[in-house]
Amino acid sequence: MGQPSTCYLNGEMLPLEQARISPLDRGFLFGDGVYELLPVYAGVPFRLADHLRRLRRSLEAVRIPSPLSDAEWGALLERLCRANGGGDLAVYIQVTRGSPGQRSHEFPAQTQPTVFAMASALPPRGAYARGVAAVTAEDPRWSRCDIKAVSLLPNVLLRQQAVDAGAYEAILHRDGLVTEGAASTVFTVRDGVLATPRLHEGLLPGVTREVILELAERHGLAYQRRPIAVEELAEAQEIWLSSSSKEVLPVVSLDGRPVGDGRPGEAFAAMRGWFDALRAEVEAASATGGMR
Repeated sequence: MGQPSTCYLNGEMLPLEQARISPLDRGFLFGDGVYELLPVYAGVPFRLADHLRRLRRSLEAVRIPSPLSDAEWGALLERLCRANGGGDLAVYIQVTRGSPGQRSHEFPAQTQPTVFAMASALPPRGAYARGVAAVTAEDPRWSRCDIKAVSLLPNVLLRQQAVDAGAYEAILHRDGLVTEGAASTVFTVRDGVLATPRLHEGLLPGVTREVILELAERHGLAYQRRPIAVEELAEAQEIWLSSSSKEVLPVVSLDGRPVGDGRPGEAFAAMRGWFDALRAEVEAASATGGMR
């Protein structure tokens, strides 16, 4: 399958290169909108209910009325995946406050939200099997990173800071505590115990984060949701990142120094196997016409 090219915009499926929004769209002018990203395995959206719940939460937080019901979102995603050939996809949804007749900071009256969705190919399985490098950076972002807002300039700059240093991701910290990656959740492993920061308004409630903790619970891997001091990163035997499109991947180098022995660790190998088995369940459900 080639790169997916059909998108959805305000009720219409059309080629991505033909999609157009008004220059007065508040997402374009103010970053006034939210988004969601979810993986699709063998044509089946993974953890759809959880992703839609997070989308609704973001919309409510910024006071944009939800333009579609959960059933309508599900039907839209089914159409979009089918139009892009099915298979393994990353689906991006964006909802902005819409396009009023003029630019003004306050909420416009009686403006319909702009709804956009597109699909792209997921990274091939095993793309990050050897691990990635990361750097640490002070977290300068606003205090409501629990909202999945489209205004991501700080994240863009932080991710580029990592790339400029020859790394894949920036692991962020504020007031001495780890928050998250520029585009990921952070986990550490030390003495056989998995840890990730406790949720608060300064970090995103990751859907894949919860999947990883569920798998740890199911398979007997001890885990903690707790504050993680930035100094603990240097002492961790393993560091992982997770996201909807990348699933779970190991960090093997941090700030130019090896994490553990500089290779993916045993706990990661176990979690990768559990995640692959869960993904296989979804693919088997797809083959028999089921949805997860």
